Amino acid sequence: MRKGIAITILSGLIFFTACDPAADKSKARTGEAAQVASPAPAQGVKYLITPQNSKIEFIGSKVTGKENGSFGDFSGQVDYAGSPENSRVNITIKVDSITTDKPDLSKHLKTADFFDVAKYPEATFVSTAIKPGGEKGATHTVTGNLTMHGVTKSITFPATINVTPEAATVESSFSINRKDFGINYAGAADNLIRDDVVLTLHIRASKA
Repeated sequence: MRKGIAITILSGLIFFTACDPAADKSKARTGEAAQVASPAPAQGVKYLITPQNSKIEFIGSKVTGKENGSFGDFSGQVDYAGSPENSRVNITIKVDSITTDKPDLSKHLKTADFFDVAKYPEATFVSTAIKPGGEKGATHTVTGNLTMHGVTKSITFPATINVTPEAATVESSFSINRKDFGINYAGAADNLIRDDVVLTLHIRASKA
């Protein structure tokens, strides 16, 4: 009897872990906002980030499953100064451009329960440090100030960065805790929303 109960509990734990898309992702380290360094030297190469060459996607989840979404309107720039470690990146996202597979969910995410886009129309990221090496085989570790939902925090996450004369690419997938940015809506009592959200960056910035 005890063996059967143990198997049932174990099976339940495996199910819930499998439904959590953040379970196997690097978790971004969050702290107080850092001082932004001076811009990259004027002689550096500029690469532009646009929705035509890049994607910003996310996965949120509840106890019963997950939801995929993305942002369709954003812009940014990589100021490349000879190496990733000496370079800077910034991105501005129009939060109203958030979409998911479910229109009703997309509308709800724009309300005061979540992003409150009427009050906080933009989210921004400005890098403050890029260091070689990173978790899960990443080439670098990126630190920068993320402003979202009116809250600015320093976040640190792994990324794989490659720069050629034509493009600067950044691939990264990590989890962040939405409550660090004041997004606290819990969801239904019998289907709670998880705190950790997976953010995935597919950046292929084109030379300006």
